[in-house]
Amino acid sequence: MTPAKSDTPLQILISAPDDAVAQFQPAIAKALTAAGVTSYIAPDLAPENVDYIVFAPNGMIADFTPFTRARAALSLWAGVDKVLDNPTLTLPLARMVDPGQREGMIEYVTAHVLRHHIEMDRYIMTSQGWDQIAPPLARDRKVTVLGVGELGGACASALGALNFNTHGWSRRPRTVPGVTTHTGDAGLDDALSGADIVVCLLPTTPQTENVLNATTLALLAPGAVVINPGRGSLIDDAALIAALDSGALGHATLDTFRVEPLPEDHAFRAHPKVTVSPHVASLVRTDTSAAVIAKNILRGEAGEPFQHLVNRQAGY
Repeated sequence: MTPAKSDTPLQILISAPDDAVAQFQPAIAKALTAAGVTSYIAPDLAPENVDYIVFAPNGMIADFTPFTRARAALSLWAGVDKVLDNPTLTLPLARMVDPGQREGMIEYVTAHVLRHHIEMDRYIMTSQGWDQIAPPLARDRKVTVLGVGELGGACASALGALNFNTHGWSRRPRTVPGVTTHTGDAGLDDALSGADIVVCLLPTTPQTENVLNATTLALLAPGAVVINPGRGSLIDDAALIAALDSGALGHATLDTFRVEPLPEDHAFRAHPKVTVSPHVASLVRTDTSAAVIAKNILRGEAGEPFQHLVNRQAGY
């Protein structure tokens, strides 16, 4: 793509917490300069002069109305649920689809699936005894990925390549090579029934809230494991703790929560069958995500459709 030439620098507002501004401002400028585009990127531009808005959903913009010249709002996050109900955000809205983030999520998910598959916790947590028990082979372990979009589909493919009996579920029909895919309510039951490990990578929508609840958790294999690097709202916390306490579930590895940071007195922190990580399953990588932002700006300047536009009705 070749953007129209202009001697006037593009005015790009970056709206994010100070640490994110310091991180992404020079990276986006570098990516645009490498593409031959001059730009001025700052967190305090006059709204009427802004050509593009690069923002984190926890940034400072509450009212997008004054940005009368802006051509698009480009999110630094994959999840945009925090801004979808903002009636002033009528600009084309693109979410972040970062190849570096995708690779990081594959690494996190496969690491924890393998950890639970070969039952490493048994040896990590205790050095007593000489307990030689062979786990099932990957082909005999049913792993279900809830959400097989950009991140979930990549993770499901990686698990399939490792020879797991991999299933995926999504609200809309999808095809993922090497993965048995399901959709709809009946498909959800099929995907979860007898699953040994469940990975949650759905977006936050009213339809996905508490997708793992007392009823659906009861479909899993006895002693199953839940891994949630997606969104905290996907799981009914009370139902999860009840299933862990009863022994119906063997473990939960959780990276996302309804309240973050996770309160120090939350039941998850002290539960012996819960592993907590601080929303680090796959942080946005500066260089690769800056390249995604720059590419979308180039597309806008060339009059081409923006990539990764949010379907506002679907919620992602």
